[in-house]
Amino acid sequence: MNLNRREFLIYTSAGMALTAIPVFLAGAQKEQRWCRAVAFDSFVIFDPRPVFTLAENLFPSRGNELSTLWKTRQFEYTWLRTLSGRYTDFPSITRDALVFAAKSLKIDLKPDQKEQLMQGYFHLKIWPDVVPALRQLRDAGIKLGFLSNFSEAMLAANLKSSGLEGLFDQVLSTDRVKAFKPDRRAYQMGIDAFRLKRAEVAFAAFAGWDAAGAKSFGYPTLWVNRLDSPEEELDAHADAIGGMSDLVKFAKGWM
Repeated sequence: MNLNRREFLIYTSAGMALTAIPVFLAGAQKEQRWCRAVAFDSFVIFDPRPVFTLAENLFPSRGNELSTLWKTRQFEYTWLRTLSGRYTDFPSITRDALVFAAKSLKIDLKPDQKEQLMQGYFHLKIWPDVVPALRQLRDAGIKLGFLSNFSEAMLAANLKSSGLEGLFDQVLSTDRVKAFKPDRRAYQMGIDAFRLKRAEVAFAAFAGWDAAGAKSFGYPTLWVNRLDSPEEELDAHADAIGGMSDLVKFAKGWM
């Protein structure tokens, strides 16, 4: 909202609380922005759908079924391993989940097929709306980082394959703390690495459970709900839901 001097006097004479509206007067100090960094889940940036397309190509009429169970078990294993204190990296979990899904569905998963599917996770491409949003955030002086379950090797490989090397100030893998999200140790990495207050780091989640976890931890959270999923039935909800352009507005304090 832009206010000239006359409008400013009208608002003040009416007793309106100017703390509730952003005020921009000629020569006045710009509105302070709360967000100084954005931490991203990997899948907000990297598009996993080609991996599942590959599964359908390898196993016609069974690939979608395989992918669904694979994804479900993949994240269940991260939670089970964190709870039991038996951490292993995300590629290992991804491979174990794939083998389990194939066995459960009685799909004959050959070694070369397994390797093709696994390699897909190391050569992901970015969603088409990513680069413009990252540029806008960087132009605004906002630091960027990953806060991801991906292993360090996966993050490095995908940054290289997508041409995003050097764009992120922090590349944080749960390998560092040996605990997957939504464990608080995982979310704490963002505060420690950026050296900022919790309220100064926005979190961009891909999954609804991650949005709930980040919000429970205390991050201002926007859920980039690319799959149009329903909200999780948990007692924590993202501050906002939207796309990458909405994330830019959120980080700049415009929504």
